[in-house]
Amino acid sequence: MFGALVMIVMTVVIAEMWRRLNVVQFRLDQLEGRSLIDSPPVVDMPLQAQADARPGPWNAGSTVQAEPAPVSEALFVPESAPEAEPQLEPETVPSSQIAPASKGLSFSFEDLFGRRLPIWAGGITLAIAGVLIVKYSIDAGLLSPLVRVVFGLLFGAGLIGGAEFARIRQDRVRDPRVQQALAGAGIATLYSSILIATNVYALVGPVTAFAAMVAVTAIAMGLSLRFGAPSALLGLVGGLAAPALVGSGEPDIPLLSTYLALAVGGLCALSRTQRWMWLGVSALIGGFGWGAILLLTGALDAVSSLSIGLYVLLLGIAFPMLAFAGKASAILRVVGSVAAAAQMAVLVATGGFAMLHWGLFALISIAIIWLSWREEAFARLPAIGLGIALLLLGGWPSPALSHFVIVMGAMGLIYGAPALWRLWRAGGGLIEAGQITAIALAGLILSMVHFYRGDGTADVAFGGLSFALALLPAVGAMLGWNHIARSADARFAMLATASALLLACAAAFLLPGWIVPPTIGVIGVALLHLSRVGGDRRIEWSAWAFVAGGLFLLSMDHHAADGMSRLLGEDQRVNIAIGLVQWAGFALTFALFAWRACFAEGRTIAQAASALLAYGALAQVVPVSVLPLVPAIGLIGLAQWSRRLAPDRLLPGMGALLGLSLAWAAVPVLQWFEQGSLSLIGDPVLVTNLPVVRDMLMRLLLPSLAMGVAIWLGREHVRAGARRFATIVPVALGGVALHIAFKQLFALSSYPDFIRLGFAERTVWEALLLAGSAAAWHFASRLPSLHIAALGFGGAALAHLGWYTVLLHNPLFVEQAVGSAPVFNLLLPAYGLPLLWLWLARRHAPVLSQRHDHMRSVVQMVLITLFCLSALRQGLHGSILTTGGVSDAEDIFRSIIAILLAIGFLLWGIARSSRDWRIASLVLMIGAVGKVFLFDASGLDGLLRIGSFVALGFSLIGIGWLYSRHLQQDKPLTSAG
Repeated sequence: MFGALVMIVMTVVIAEMWRRLNVVQFRLDQLEGRSLIDSPPVVDMPLQAQADARPGPWNAGSTVQAEPAPVSEALFVPESAPEAEPQLEPETVPSSQIAPASKGLSFSFEDLFGRRLPIWAGGITLAIAGVLIVKYSIDAGLLSPLVRVVFGLLFGAGLIGGAEFARIRQDRVRDPRVQQALAGAGIATLYSSILIATNVYALVGPVTAFAAMVAVTAIAMGLSLRFGAPSALLGLVGGLAAPALVGSGEPDIPLLSTYLALAVGGLCALSRTQRWMWLGVSALIGGFGWGAILLLTGALDAVSSLSIGLYVLLLGIAFPMLAFAGKASAILRVVGSVAAAAQMAVLVATGGFAMLHWGLFALISIAIIWLSWREEAFARLPAIGLGIALLLLGGWPSPALSHFVIVMGAMGLIYGAPALWRLWRAGGGLIEAGQITAIALAGLILSMVHFYRGDGTADVAFGGLSFALALLPAVGAMLGWNHIARSADARFAMLATASALLLACAAAFLLPGWIVPPTIGVIGVALLHLSRVGGDRRIEWSAWAFVAGGLFLLSMDHHAADGMSRLLGEDQRVNIAIGLVQWAGFALTFALFAWRACFAEGRTIAQAASALLAYGALAQVVPVSVLPLVPAIGLIGLAQWSRRLAPDRLLPGMGALLGLSLAWAAVPVLQWFEQGSLSLIGDPVLVTNLPVVRDMLMRLLLPSLAMGVAIWLGREHVRAGARRFATIVPVALGGVALHIAFKQLFALSSYPDFIRLGFAERTVWEALLLAGSAAAWHFASRLPSLHIAALGFGGAALAHLGWYTVLLHNPLFVEQAVGSAPVFNLLLPAYGLPLLWLWLARRHAPVLSQRHDHMRSVVQMVLITLFCLSALRQGLHGSILTTGGVSDAEDIFRSIIAILLAIGFLLWGIARSSRDWRIASLVLMIGAVGKVFLFDASGLDGLLRIGSFVALGFSLIGIGWLYSRHLQQDKPLTSAG
């Protein structure tokens, strides 16, 4: 089955090769000017008819017009032209008249399967017949082995003789493909006969078989020169297919390798002499295919391994150089070398990683290095070979230490020494630097894969190995320190980074775990310094990677984890010395990066990280209770330091410390915000639900004061936008802290406390806000920006009054104690102070007050009305206004108050020429009249009823008289109030 499959594949290959040969032959014929046909074309039409059929305005059957257009004489053909025109010779027939079958390269089905392929198929069949005849004689026992072999050789020789006879009698055969097919079949038969004599019957020894194969190879080459490329193609097919067709179950690997080497080598030589690249490519593909088959046959002894190794070496190195020349050959040679290295790796793996196999791989590695030095096109080949070698070393199962050291050292020497020599010379570049880096890093990684023990007993050995391996890229980097093109590419940066990485590994093996992260940070600083001194910014990226890696390792260390818990406010016991070395070391590292780094974004990040790590270092020694003050105090220090530097130079560090202060303030602020949010829907804010006083002081109030000092110190060295943004933070934190502190004064811890002191607490808080607004207005002449603060405080007081006192907890319908004394109780400051502030606002902010005059008038009217109604209720019922019902007298007093308020609003509106107040007066009066007529009068008798009507009547007359007297002489009405 395998032989049949091989023959089918070879048949397809022959058809494709023949098609390509015809393409080449056609192009050569065109270049040499030879005819592409064997006979002249058949011309069925007479010349006159051809002339008549020419395109144009003139032909024999056309009618001439009165004034015909001028016609070229070349187009005019008289009737006697056919007799006078001479016949054209076949050589002068224009190419446009050649038959399409001879002109194109596309074959018809009949032409391909009827005329072309049968001859070649016959040649292959003859070759197979020769093999089958011999096999039949073997199966039937008709002939002795010697006779069978002799008959096979005679049959092959007869086929070659028949090819020669066909060449001599070409006048009768008339088809050169017959001689080519016979010659190719004869070559294949000779190959098969020799293999049968050697592998099956052992009639001849290896030396004789070698000589016979050499002779057949020479015959094949000679016949290809005599009969052309098809003979070489059939020789290729027969020579490579013969082992599959007649090979024994246990072939002689050395002899078979020798045969294949001779066959492929001969074909490659013929490919170069005849410039048949297709032949060389096909021979190498077939050779590598047989190499794969030989490698998969199973366990190989030393001689078989050596023979296969040398065969693969010839395939990958020698034969491509023998077969190809020119520019296109470089790619084929590289591919061949890579394929050979891969097959050699398979040989090493399937052979149990024996030292013999490693020696063969070393040979092909040396050959690869030699090729890379010989031709520039092979410069990248050593990198591929090194990659294959390192993969093999990684896949080596349970190697002996001595063997691993020898092989690893040999591979490092073979690939590393030439790379180091060439690194900074002409032709050297990143490939060589990559090889040196790969050897150094893989030396450690592969050693750890095979021999590292997790108990730490081998750490010293691996630390020494890491340090030793770090010298290889370090030497490469030092060799190029004074090179003119050192910073032109990444060679120096790559080698410096590799050396630093191996030094970091050495530190990890040799030093205690807690000091490894700071050590890696120190290595990063060294790389940063090297980048600055060497003028190579690529190294700075590596430096950043090292400090980032060290910081990551710090986060994984258990000592740092204990220190981290202190940063979060947990009173965790730590080793102060270790904590300071770790945190302070990295703080200093990032400070150096913030100072010396070239990348602006990197300096920003480094400065912020340095500030955070410095805080972490202080957290190891500062008591947790005062730790929230550290970032704020650090802000003061940075603000003072920034006065000696360029503006905004320390802004990232200040921002980091500001963020830390906000982080400490987050919990109390969120707790306060939660209670404040609940208060918006009516739940009272109790002191027991707010942060304790210590947290308020240490996390909010004192940090906010320190922030304010820092902002003041850096006011001239920080841009205005950042300064304004930073000002919001201490103001907000201070406001939250002051509110929490204020809540301690009344200490409302239950709902009864809220009933008893809630109104008083709100009134005092609003009074403080209004006092702050008044104070800001007072000092606004010195600092104009205080106008905004004054309006902010006042607006907050009015909003607090409107939402909490007027809507949610109004003492008229919610239990709230307002005081027992009539008039002079909490109602007077609660409603009077906002009225006073609105009056001051008109004086200190006239423009704003004028713009919002309508709203200001409405607020004043509401406050006055609420105060009068609340004062009436308090005078009749005491401190809690919601107790008791509404008596008739109280109801009458409400109406009277409404009428009096209407009169008062009217008088004020007349005095201020304010239409808002007069409209409010009318609304109140109408409401009072309606109430008296509909409700009050219906419940009264006698004099009370008469008195109410009299009072109402005089009130209405008085209002009418005021309107009639004063409105006509008013100036144009305004809305000033």
